[in-house]
This record gives sequence, C-alpha cells and structure tokens, in this order.
Amino acid sequence: MRQILFSGVIGLFLTLVGTPLLIKLLAKKGYGQYIRDDGPRGHHGKRGTPTMGGIAFILATLIAYALTKVVTASDPSFSGVLVLFLMAGMGLVGFLDDYIKIVKQRSLGLRAKAKMAGQLIVGIAFAVLSLNFADARGQTPASDKLSFTQDFGWSLGPVIFVLWALFMILAMSNGVNLTDGLDGLATGASVMVFGAYTFIGIWQHQESCAYAEALTNPAACFEVRDPLDLAVVASALMGACFGFLWWNTSPAKIFMGDTGSLALGGALAGLAIVSRTELLLALLGGLFVLITMSVVIQVGSFRLTGKRVFRMAPLQHHFELKGWSEVLVVVRFWIIQGMCVIVGLGLFYAGWAAGK
Repeated sequence: MRQILFSGVIGLFLTLVGTPLLIKLLAKKGYGQYIRDDGPRGHHGKRGTPTMGGIAFILATLIAYALTKVVTASDPSFSGVLVLFLMAGMGLVGFLDDYIKIVKQRSLGLRAKAKMAGQLIVGIAFAVLSLNFADARGQTPASDKLSFTQDFGWSLGPVIFVLWALFMILAMSNGVNLTDGLDGLATGASVMVFGAYTFIGIWQHQESCAYAEALTNPAACFEVRDPLDLAVVASALMGACFGFLWWNTSPAKIFMGDTGSLALGGALAGLAIVSRTELLLALLGGLFVLITMSVVIQVGSFRLTGKRVFRMAPLQHHFELKGWSEVLVVVRFWIIQGMCVIVGLGLFYAGWAAGK
C-alpha cells in the first residue's frame, strides 16, 4: 500500500512545483488560449492565458509511477503501463492539436481526419495489447466481456471488443474535452473519479481471486489482473491533478488544453477497461456524460427542429448565460460529480456484497 501513498504524494508535489515553471515557459513563448467570441463575455479576459498545461500532470504522473517503482523496489505491471500508454498517447494527439492552434495560428488545430486517425491508432493499440500478456492464472489486462462492477454476459470477441474500447476512449476523451470550459471544472471532477478508482483498485486487490483460498467467500472475488498497480496509477493521476488544480482553479493561471483533456479521458477509459468496470464509468464520470449529452441534445434539436434547447452548449455555458457566476457553476457541478462518485462506489460495493 506504500506504493499508492508514494505515487499520490509524488504526483501532487511535481505538479505543485512544476506547473508554475511550465506557466512561465509557455507565457514567455506566447502560447496563449484562444477564446470564442460567441461565448460568455466573462471569458474574454482569459484570452492569452497559457494553455497545454496537460503536459504538467502527464509528466508528473509518469514520473510519479516510475519513482514509486524505484523507491519501493516493485515491478511495473502490464495493466498499469497500458493505462499510462493510453494516457500519454492521447495526450500527444491533444498536444499536436494545441500546438497547431496556438503556435501555427490555425484556429481549428489538427485536421479532423488527422486528429481522429491519431486517436484511433492509440486506441486500437491499447485495445489489442490489453487482450495479451496473460499472467500465471491466464488473466489478461482486459477482458472481452462487458463489465459493470465485474465481467458479465457472453464474450464479445476481439473485434467487437476493440470497437467497444474505442467507443469508450473516444467518448470519455471528448467528454472531458467538453467539460474543460471553466476554470478547474474538468480537473476537479477528474480528481474525484481517480480517487474512486484508487479505492476500487485497493478493494479489488484485497478481494482478488488470486487469493481466493484466503477469502471468506471465494465466489465474491474479483478477476482483475493487476488491481493494486491500477490503484497506484489512479493515485498518481489523482495527486497530479490535485496539484495542477492549485494553478488551474479560478482565476486560472493555466489551462490544460486538448493535451490534458484527451489524456485524462484516455486514462479514465483505460482504468475502467482494465479494472472491469466499463459501464460503471458512465456513473462515476457522470458529469462528463451529462455535459456530453447536453451537446448531443443541442445539436440534435437544432438539426431536427431548428430550435435550441439550451442557451449555449456545453451545459456549463448555458448556466453562465443565465447569470450564474463561473465559480458558482463550477462548485455546483463539482457537487453533482461528487454525488455521482458516491452513488457509483455504493453500487460497486453493493455488487460485491451481493455476490457474497
């Protein structure tokens, strides 16, 4: 369990200390945020704020994980490394998008096809690799079955599983990206979900089928390949995002950009897939789902009826245009996300208890 504490503390320290250095570097180079003219007027003052801040917590997470393994003399796991690969790979796609927007002064960033191609390459590589590297018990990092609190139902087969994994990765990446519209909103919400996955990893480790003989009821055990290491990764992400939030909260000194939002979405999807809690992620990350659905509803309504349901989508901007202050929107949305995490963890525990 020391690994979980070390990774979280190291991640927190690195972003607390490293983010202001990144802010100075980005500000010196003039890598500032572009602000839409049709958005809330209060956002116009944010124009020029350094972006691509996701670099800070991506590097902090990778370093925290590596240092934890060195300090505790423990081996990395395939599951943990795959989640980190997915996070870094999606972050790289987001970085290229941010770089073209800001440095090359092309407002739309990467071409849509190029951006999608990058996400598909990273996502497919993760999905294919996660069905390999079986341990001594024959467990691979991911399973080709659907899962809620554990695997259930029939096997999807490798092809359908890859498509399902891609859907999850793209959905969560875009969900976090859409949520990242107000200071600290996406970062704070992500901290809560990574905290939940830290708890889930610890619980799955304690009730792992690898120790089934020592459990009171072996039938209630979890068939997850590397639950403890997933908790280490989740803790590193939670700590790194917490430290970044110090600088990202209102008034933000730095934005995460697509670099950060795509990386966080990838990490969330990766953790859900390898911890066998795929459908549970829709509840644990309920705020991201809610905000994504607001965009889907807005676009669908306008195309079908010519009318808008919200004053502006994503949903957070609708409430800003209704007169809510940015801080009020963020805090209330954090409360919603906190409730989603509480209910999600409650269902996770209930699923385990029901199997006892």
